[in-house]
Amino acid sequence: MTAPHGGRAQNPGRARRVLGTVLTVLAGLLVFTALVLPRELGQVVPGALLRIPVEALLGVLAVLVLGHRAGRVVAVVCGAVLGLLTILKTIDMGFLEALGRPFDPVVDWAQLAAGGTFLVDTLGRAGAVAAVAGVAVLAVALVVLTALAARRLAGVVTRHRRASARGVAVLAACWLALAVTGAEIVPPVPVASRSAASLAYQKAVGVPASVADQQAFTERFAVDAFHDTPGPELLRGLRGKDVVLTFVESYGRSAIEDPAVAPLVDPVLADGTRRLGAAGYSARSGFLTSPVAGGGSWLAHATLLSGLRISNQQQYRTLVGSDRMTLTRAFQRAGWRTVAVQPGTSSPWPEGKFYGIDQLYDAAHMGNRSRAFAGFHTPDQYTLAQFERAERARPGRGPLMAEIPLVSSHWPFTPLPRTVDWNEIGDGSIYDTPAGTADPGGVGPDEQDLRPAYGRSIAYSLSSLISYVETHGDDDLVLVFLGDHQPTPAVTGQGASRDVPITIVARDPTVLDRISGWGWQNGLEPGPEAPVWPMEDFRDRFLTAFGR
Repeated sequence: MTAPHGGRAQNPGRARRVLGTVLTVLAGLLVFTALVLPRELGQVVPGALLRIPVEALLGVLAVLVLGHRAGRVVAVVCGAVLGLLTILKTIDMGFLEALGRPFDPVVDWAQLAAGGTFLVDTLGRAGAVAAVAGVAVLAVALVVLTALAARRLAGVVTRHRRASARGVAVLAACWLALAVTGAEIVPPVPVASRSAASLAYQKAVGVPASVADQQAFTERFAVDAFHDTPGPELLRGLRGKDVVLTFVESYGRSAIEDPAVAPLVDPVLADGTRRLGAAGYSARSGFLTSPVAGGGSWLAHATLLSGLRISNQQQYRTLVGSDRMTLTRAFQRAGWRTVAVQPGTSSPWPEGKFYGIDQLYDAAHMGNRSRAFAGFHTPDQYTLAQFERAERARPGRGPLMAEIPLVSSHWPFTPLPRTVDWNEIGDGSIYDTPAGTADPGGVGPDEQDLRPAYGRSIAYSLSSLISYVETHGDDDLVLVFLGDHQPTPAVTGQGASRDVPITIVARDPTVLDRISGWGWQNGLEPGPEAPVWPMEDFRDRFLTAFGR
């Protein structure tokens, strides 16, 4: 039988009601999730979303007071702001996970630009453009959809004023009780949520703090104690020495103190102290506090070499556009040949002129024929062997100063090459054969598996350095090696210190006599009581110790 005409007319109306209900539920889920989403990636679990957001209660109250038309206008504005805050919260998640700190909206836009450069190196220009465009579209869509969702929910509130008022009253009482008791389902996420308002407040008050930090940087930048020091008065205590300054990627204090990592690293340092001692070398070690954690190696390098704390890209650009004296430039002024060996650098590096570098060996000039172990996977042993062949083995050369970042311990800590005989390294193609293939120990899906993989990579880097000194060292070699920063918080956990070990190794006793007043400890591994200096203090202390 054919349905009555009236029955057919009712179906579209019912469909619209169902669709309207679905859209309202989706709008509520979007706004609710944006309000209660934690800021740390590790806290994003279902239990952490079971919260009562105070911002939602205040929003409903505002709509009830303002009425239908004004309430919906306010809802649209607040929804768009909530979308922007959600984007900031997402960026914060990435910064906290990778760098151990939140995003700074005053100075970190340049850091995002550096991330774009990383995407170009990783995905190619077309892939990077597609990725950035996709993220931009998602960001705009989030702001628009959150604004529309808030507008729809405001309409629901005005249509059900009495029920909305009662609901707000009940939930407000619950929120106050939970806030007083500090109730948590997933610590440290409180059930009485105010995360969106807190984020907005933190970003707002952070702006003047960031501006003040930049002003303080400008004042520090104006002071350079060694800017006009003549070359003959610089580094007189190291005349005739080859000074090799090596940054071991992600070599932080956790490497020698974390219970899951130290058993892999401490024996290497203890054995290295014994072996180098038998070869006539001595070592002194301490700690420096890096300005960064998890990433931003170039900022740590700039801090150590310039004697200024460089914690963001804006400060870095100011620095490299200046004529400030750097540690490498001091060696150049004093008559050393200065080289930088940077296997992870694959694009132009104009900063070399600022740093006072005579010769750069980047990825294109390393001579590395390995396909699996190139760029940021270049084995540290190969890097040191190539430096030895290209520079230290040259006949008739003068004193040499080298700045060498070692990258085998770069995140994600795999693949890891094997240690091979120095005479078999050649052009690096051995690393594509079974003799030099990756260590089978990998990284599992569990975060806990990341720490042993990190420990193995640090052990490999340190073993390569120790073996290099044993094999190629002489009375005129002075090795300074240190970490650039702590590894990602996925290894250290949130709240870890930013301390990194630093060690000076020399066979000539007069070298270490110059730093006897530093209080650094004997051996390759600093103990818990070793001195801790800001990384920016090293340049002046070093130039003072080895100056006139």
